[in-house]
Amino acid sequence: MARIVVIGGTGYAGGHIVAEAAARGHDVVSVARKAPDEKVDAVTYVQGDLRDLKSLSEVLEGADAVVDAVSPRGDMVDAAVDALRALAAKLTGTNTRLGVVGGAMGSLAAPGGPRLYDLGVPPEFGVEPKVGVDSLELLQASDEGLDWFLVHPPKEFGAWVPGERTGHYRDGGDVVVEDADGKSFISGADFAIAVVDEIEQGRHHRARFTVGY
Repeated sequence: MARIVVIGGTGYAGGHIVAEAAARGHDVVSVARKAPDEKVDAVTYVQGDLRDLKSLSEVLEGADAVVDAVSPRGDMVDAAVDALRALAAKLTGTNTRLGVVGGAMGSLAAPGGPRLYDLGVPPEFGVEPKVGVDSLELLQASDEGLDWFLVHPPKEFGAWVPGERTGHYRDGGDVVVEDADGKSFISGADFAIAVVDEIEQGRHHRARFTVGY
């Protein structure tokens, strides 16, 4: 059993990760600025903010894995990268793995590139894709004393396309995952399976990977 802290644990990705980890019997702590309407049994809920790591020191102490699942939206748009930088610095030199929920646009369109981000970002996506790309570059340039992994979801991922739990996913390495028809999608529940599998199995150290069907 691992002690897993999920920051942003009441959001779409974070909430699914919390539920999956708890279902497997892990000691799970969900950190969010607001308490959820519905709580998962056996999960410890803490109200806190990624931008105030000092207040989370006790929560983070001794964790086997800390997952940053905070969405770069609202007042976090301009703060997400700096907050991740501070979290990475805090965990550097410890035995705690840092997991990050990335964005699809940092994935490669094909082996060797380019990134989806380099092919153009629709205006309606705003600045979120850039935050995801900057977060990955921050981790790739981090000190060797930080054990991190970043998971890219596919192109379609979010509360507007929730899908169902199938128990399956594909790991695409650096390349965005698409099915035979070109659809790039995964449910929140199956995305969470991939994240918790990584925490348990440790297949990607100081590396990113993509998931989808």
